[in-house]
Amino acid sequence: MRMYVLGVIAEENSKHLRGHPLCENGFKYRRYYGTRGEFYYMDLFLKDTKTEAKHAPLSVRMRPHTLDEFCGQQHLLGEGKLLRRAIEADRVTSLIFYGPSGTGKTALAHVVSKVTKAHFHQINAVSSNVLEVRDAIKAAKDRIRLDGRRTILFVDEIHRFNKAQQDVLMPDVEDGNIILIGSTTHNPFFSIISALISRSQIFEFKSLDADDIISIMKRAIKDKDKGLGRYKAVYDDKALRHIAVICDGDARRALNALEVGVVTTKPDKKGVIDFTMKAAEESIQKKAVVYDKDEGGHYDTISAFIKSMRGSDPDAALYWLAKMLYAGEDTRFIARRIVICAAEDVGNADPQALILANAALQISEFVGMPEARIPLAQATVYIACAPKSNAAYMGIEKATEDVESGRTLDVPDHLKVGSYKGAEELGRGQGYKYAHDYKGHYVKQEYKKSNTKYYFPTDIGYEKKIKERLDELEKRVVEEDG
Repeated sequence: MRMYVLGVIAEENSKHLRGHPLCENGFKYRRYYGTRGEFYYMDLFLKDTKTEAKHAPLSVRMRPHTLDEFCGQQHLLGEGKLLRRAIEADRVTSLIFYGPSGTGKTALAHVVSKVTKAHFHQINAVSSNVLEVRDAIKAAKDRIRLDGRRTILFVDEIHRFNKAQQDVLMPDVEDGNIILIGSTTHNPFFSIISALISRSQIFEFKSLDADDIISIMKRAIKDKDKGLGRYKAVYDDKALRHIAVICDGDARRALNALEVGVVTTKPDKKGVIDFTMKAAEESIQKKAVVYDKDEGGHYDTISAFIKSMRGSDPDAALYWLAKMLYAGEDTRFIARRIVICAAEDVGNADPQALILANAALQISEFVGMPEARIPLAQATVYIACAPKSNAAYMGIEKATEDVESGRTLDVPDHLKVGSYKGAEELGRGQGYKYAHDYKGHYVKQEYKKSNTKYYFPTDIGYEKKIKERLDELEKRVVEEDG
């Protein structure tokens, strides 16, 4: 955007510009507080806002203007929730919005800009630099000095700022010169410096569910001013649900697919556009599969996936994995189920399975799709082919049942903490035998006031070695007692 410097104005009143020839020709000007004084700039290439909005993507045009228009994130914006109260009362402090793409982080920041009386300044961390940040902070300070108005600085994709750029923000966030709102798809505890974290409230956005996204799409279809209402579109409910499922909680992706589908579909003789399942599949470039996150397909498929791994059938497990990934299932959900299966069904028969499953969980979240399918597939095959034992799982189930049924045991005195003053008089920690002082780093002593057994290792895989060791220790105790 090119700017024409009209001059340095010492006074706040902009009436000095009314006689400027460019202003008389209808050009608009705006005030700007720079590092070298107060300037009024003339935008020689100012776009008409209505024309600009007309050509903006549907996801931008349909951004909500009020909290009531905002869809989803009820755990943050439901009636009586802290964030909603702060926005409505215009008492917003520095905030970090963290969550997946298309869940409303930027949209909510724009809602704040409509509700608050503070000046709203937006920058994108991808294209911004330290100079722009310093200018924005300088302007915020001048704004407070001149008219007492606060400034909300919205930094989109704040995780893109390096440490030095984030350090520039910190003192003025601390002093209250700016109210920072940052949005990020990365875990802020890893991507944002601790000084900013400690001075901000973090709100985690969740992926939108299918019903929320369908509601957003329906509103866009009906809206004649900002949406697709002028196209007179009618829709198949299954088509909207297909997009809602495939977009995986991303409203931006859903709206963009909807717009492509509607505007490229030829109307009938009455001028009506029929948005069918075929149009939905083409607009989002995916065929529909029998898989619905809100119905039986979702649960049936994940059940088949887990049971195939448990049943040592790698081919079936890979098929169900492929189906879930194709249908847009959350990779984190799949990875969590793999981890659980490794612990529950493989257990100590192959302890490496849990390590590999956990690695797949972390790697898949780090790299994202489509590459995430590779470590997920590796872990799936390993667990399916590994020897199986649920002995550890059954052991914790039985122990939990005993605790819940009231059989709570007191800790034996010799196992209690004995390092504090007076512990000896109470008998705490007295008589404890340090295992490493004995042959084989083992000595028999009471560790719980009950002989109930919970763990019964099998003769399968590595667990066979565990069983042999426990049997050897038990045999040694018998011999010593005899």
